[in-house]
Amino acid sequence: MELSILYRGPLASCDYDCGYCPFAKRRDSPETLRADREALERFVGWVGAQAEDRINVLFTPWGEGLTRSWYRTAMVELSRLDHVGEVAIQTNLSSRTAWTAEADLGSLALWCTYHPDQVPYERFVERCTELRERGVRFSVGIVGLAEHLDAARRLRAELPADVYLWVNAAEGHTYSDREAAPWTEIDPLFPVSRFAHPSRGHACRAGETVVSVNGDGEVYRCHFVSRTDPSERLGNLYDGSYRAALRPRLCPLTECDCHIGYVHMPELGLYETFAGGVLSRIPADVPRAAEGPVLLTIRSAPAAGTRPR
Repeated sequence: MELSILYRGPLASCDYDCGYCPFAKRRDSPETLRADREALERFVGWVGAQAEDRINVLFTPWGEGLTRSWYRTAMVELSRLDHVGEVAIQTNLSSRTAWTAEADLGSLALWCTYHPDQVPYERFVERCTELRERGVRFSVGIVGLAEHLDAARRLRAELPADVYLWVNAAEGHTYSDREAAPWTEIDPLFPVSRFAHPSRGHACRAGETVVSVNGDGEVYRCHFVSRTDPSERLGNLYDGSYRAALRPRLCPLTECDCHIGYVHMPELGLYETFAGGVLSRIPADVPRAAEGPVLLTIRSAPAAGTRPR
């Protein structure tokens, strides 16, 4: 079996204070940090024991994980397992990168978000340069707010062409075609993020080959389908009860507006677009540094009349 796992433990603290984030500048208690570390170590041990399966892992912590040593250790240990295809984490890239020297770079990847109002531009680019020099696979992204446009343009101009710069549509913002145009120039895949995708009754790999797992090992189809409904629980990772529940499923939600959700909808063809980097958001068609920009394509555009996100 090949299974992709989105793991989110108790950690809910971050060193940034983004205005839209409820976990900004939050500090976890020592008890929460200890519980998070123990949960993560248990999860890594479980993955290590699944040698007959092919496992991919994306860490999606509420806060910033790489400032914690146990996440760096987990990334290294998982990357070295032969049966782990890809191990990635969403990060603000605020921590140092030297730890990546211990990892297997064939499977390690980072999903890095640039926050212009939280970190000096030069420091963020320095971190990106370090990653590239170390041979680490990574993508870089930014939220498509008007006040971020100049920073995004500068970043796209100065990053090598083989580093994909993605743009997330700002939550609750409707983009006119004129507003969307400059973001699409920066990220040819911005139209995928610009629109929420109708999903009720549509096929999704979530619950079949992709699952969401919390620190207790409880398994759900994805981060977005309600965890308060007992019928949505697929079982537990550690007693193996989840396996019997894995099957093709149709999405019960009206729409899906987050990359870590809609990327798993077969109708969008994004597994082909991001082949080899589905969890780290690294497209297969990113050009080599000497080739310059390239227009990436998707299988289908958002349906007419879809409500913009």
